[in-house]
Amino acid sequence: MMEFLNLILEPLQEVFLKFKVFLPNLLAMLVIMVLGIFLARIVRVILIKSLTAINFDSWSDRMGFTTLMRKGDLWAKPSATLGAIVFWLLIIITLMIGLSALNIPTIGSLVEQFFGYVPRVFSAAMILLIGYVLAGFISQGVLIAAVNSGYHYSKLLAKAIRILLMVLILAMAMEQLQIAPSIVLAAFSIIFGGIVVALSISFGVGGIDAARRMIERETLEKGTSE
Repeated sequence: MMEFLNLILEPLQEVFLKFKVFLPNLLAMLVIMVLGIFLARIVRVILIKSLTAINFDSWSDRMGFTTLMRKGDLWAKPSATLGAIVFWLLIIITLMIGLSALNIPTIGSLVEQFFGYVPRVFSAAMILLIGYVLAGFISQGVLIAAVNSGYHYSKLLAKAIRILLMVLILAMAMEQLQIAPSIVLAAFSIIFGGIVVALSISFGVGGIDAARRMIERETLEKGTSE
């Protein structure tokens, strides 16, 4: 009978001892999670108030970010959206730190890989943000210059340049994220080359009438001078 009880109690005792060792790590994770969520909420409130104080929403309207958000079916204010993004990033980071506190080798390896990948995500986000702003400025500059030069397809040219720049920026961001670099490079080459060829053909066909008028005007002026 005692042997039978030992067969039952020994595994239970072993589980209890392992849980006793694991319990402090579990409590540490829970404390980290509670503090992390609390701090993330505070950071979100402070960030939204700071962005509102510097008129970030108005700046986003001028830069076209608000329009881009509406196209993506995001109807919150840009400041609130940015606050929510920062909040959830902090929650994810808190979760990773909490999981690492469990001292489980497999989870620790995954957490290490996550924190090694975070700088790439941040770099890609900065590339997209800065690239979007620069593409807007360059496109606007090309539009103004083309209109001042009397070019008939000013809007089309400005939009085409903006699309080309955004394709380039998107490829740079994906390369930074190391998302199948060879496939991204091949796709970028095909898309970029196709856009350039299409624009060349469209501008060539669209410029036939303009070229004919220029030739006729030059011929008329020469005939008049003679």
